Amino acid sequence: MIKVLRPGLQSSIQDLGRFHYRKYGVPMSGTMDAISAGLANGLLNNDENAAVIEITLSGPKLEFTVSTTAVITGAEMSPVLNNLPISNYKVFKVEPGDILSFGKLIKGARCYLAVKGGFQSPKVLGSRSFYKGITQQERFVKQDIIAFNTNKNNNLLNKGVVNNKQQFYETENIKVTKGPELELFTLKEQQDILSRIHTISNKSNRMGYRLNEQLVPHDFTIITSPVLPGTIQIVPSGHLIILMKDGQTTGGYPRIFQLTEKSIAILAQKKSGDQFKFILE
Repeated sequence: MIKVLRPGLQSSIQDLGRFHYRKYGVPMSGTMDAISAGLANGLLNNDENAAVIEITLSGPKLEFTVSTTAVITGAEMSPVLNNLPISNYKVFKVEPGDILSFGKLIKGARCYLAVKGGFQSPKVLGSRSFYKGITQQERFVKQDIIAFNTNKNNNLLNKGVVNNKQQFYETENIKVTKGPELELFTLKEQQDILSRIHTISNKSNRMGYRLNEQLVPHDFTIITSPVLPGTIQIVPSGHLIILMKDGQTTGGYPRIFQLTEKSIAILAQKKSGDQFKFILE
């Protein structure tokens, strides 16, 4: 198990998310950057749906009470084990009493801590992912105890290292596909949206990213319709909202673009003030 000595800004358990419950208004949830989380589980030979800890912007301080093997992927947050620096994407062994902490954020916005066998928070509606109103908590607090599977063979230490591409964090291009209501806007208006540099607002979170720029004010309304993680809506003021993993299941604003899972992962590694452009596929 792990004892939370300091929770960090927003640390939570996430797996691939909740499926088959969107018709009841239940968000999908799950890892914001599914690619980095998947690499963490892959390096440990875990099941692809094994739960990981998603760490956002500022990392926690954690004390291990049993031995295991672990790995960190995603954003570079200067992790240290017993005050010694460790590298992302390299599996390491921990023993009882070991303390893992994080320092300065260097690159990205979210990193993922995985342990052999996965974390064992209660499953609710088929998922361990934290979400306020569905699970008992939405983030860790000091003194929380985090259980994980200790029945796995922790002596199998994968000594390989994955070299994560810098472009994943540094790219300013986010690929999108056409949304159902894009044609409500003229070709010139569409081109104006695609040609602009967009800036992530400080009012962004796991539910959605708001963008600062005012683009095309409008008075279009649509019948409330299904939306997904990665759906990009344009509100009447002309601002864009990008729904993320904890986003709602329906919406009444025009859906002009849709992100792929990879694009969601890239966007999840950007933070307030970061900029990018949309590339229409």
